[in-house]
Amino acid sequence: MNLLLIGVLLALIAIAYQIGLSKSRSLAGKGNNSALLHSRPGYYGALVALWCGIPAFLILIVWNLVEPNILKHVVLDQVPAATLAGMDQASIEVLMNRVKAIASGFGVTDQPAAYELAAAAQLAKVQTIGSYAKLAVVLCAAIVGLLIAKKRVAENFRARNKVEKIINITLALCSGVAILTTLGIVMSMFSEALRFFSFVSPLDFFFGTEWNPGFSTSGSAEGSYGLLPLLWGTLMVSGIALLVSVPIGLMIAIYLAEYASPTLRSWAKPAIEILAGIPTIVYGVFALMIIGPFFKMAGELVGININATSALTAGFVMGIMIIPFVSSLSDDIITQVPRALRDGSLGLGATKSETIRQVVIPAALPGIIGAFLLAASRAIGETMIVVLAAGNSPLLHVNPLEAVSTVTVTIVNQLTGDTDFASPQALVAFALGLTLFVITLGLNIVALYIVRKYREQYE
Repeated sequence: MNLLLIGVLLALIAIAYQIGLSKSRSLAGKGNNSALLHSRPGYYGALVALWCGIPAFLILIVWNLVEPNILKHVVLDQVPAATLAGMDQASIEVLMNRVKAIASGFGVTDQPAAYELAAAAQLAKVQTIGSYAKLAVVLCAAIVGLLIAKKRVAENFRARNKVEKIINITLALCSGVAILTTLGIVMSMFSEALRFFSFVSPLDFFFGTEWNPGFSTSGSAEGSYGLLPLLWGTLMVSGIALLVSVPIGLMIAIYLAEYASPTLRSWAKPAIEILAGIPTIVYGVFALMIIGPFFKMAGELVGININATSALTAGFVMGIMIIPFVSSLSDDIITQVPRALRDGSLGLGATKSETIRQVVIPAALPGIIGAFLLAASRAIGETMIVVLAAGNSPLLHVNPLEAVSTVTVTIVNQLTGDTDFASPQALVAFALGLTLFVITLGLNIVALYIVRKYREQYE
């Protein structure tokens, strides 16, 4: 029903736009002289469409939010008080699912109780009435909005101002949703992390050197929850990734910005950026099946023991993945360096390579450093590559040729399987996520500050 109603509303909005457009053009006269109108005809059509659509969609959203609670009360009113008193929230949800299955005609596997049949019959009745009522109310709101907006269309009506005001409010609401979503994620992680720290001391967590969480049914924090092995593994893999991506990405950016012909640049840059669009799970499989065995075989040829799943394997493939981030951001920064600096250097007798080394790169260095920091935050938060290629060994060592574990891998492991989310073994994932969030947020803030400062220098 909702999909059908949304389709009808979209059709009405299209009709409303045409009605507003036609009326505004008729007001403009036979020559369609829009100078007689305050706004262009398209604004009048858009305003009529907005008046038709916005109230109707608001009613539809509110209706869908309120309807489940009403249906729940309808079902529970049919349940005997003695039976309802012995139910907890989980049992009520099970009952609701059974009643909905009976009302939909699919039925249940066992014999339903008499009150379940009565509740299902009442639920089906209310749902039918509610569907038709929702359809009537929403369509009436759309038609009324259309008629009111059409009546207000006149030569001096400020349609453009109204439409732009609605657009500004919509953009502000979208920004607010993004901000509130971020705050909600942070607060949820923070609250669950506080619950974890009621089981484990923050000092033991942030400064512990052993990661060996014990799983128990008693809800107690058994084992060791030291963050340092995971944090060191994360930094090791990210460092290797940056050692691979930063030189290659910077050289690519310099070549594309300073040496490549426009034709070569036009296809080379998009081709490199395709790497950023490849799913990370593909990189992980590539690391596990190709790069890991290759490194192991190469190590055997020179007498070095290299694990197929190691920090080197994960970091190398992750570096390949973030090359487009480094090259694209650095290229944009280098091309923003004013041409006058290059011409002045060349005019003083410097060669092109000397100009790049001594003028262009120093001038673009703050922005390039910002690009490196953004790439580092991308590497620190990567999950699938390290899940498949790092080896999942939460040990504190400095050998990149051996397996390691990272913060993201551990979050996946702690939340995988049949887990009691009230236990410290699961709550630790929120503490790890909050720690990772703070690290990446700090890197992003520093990078954005550096990039903004650089841009202000040449604008």
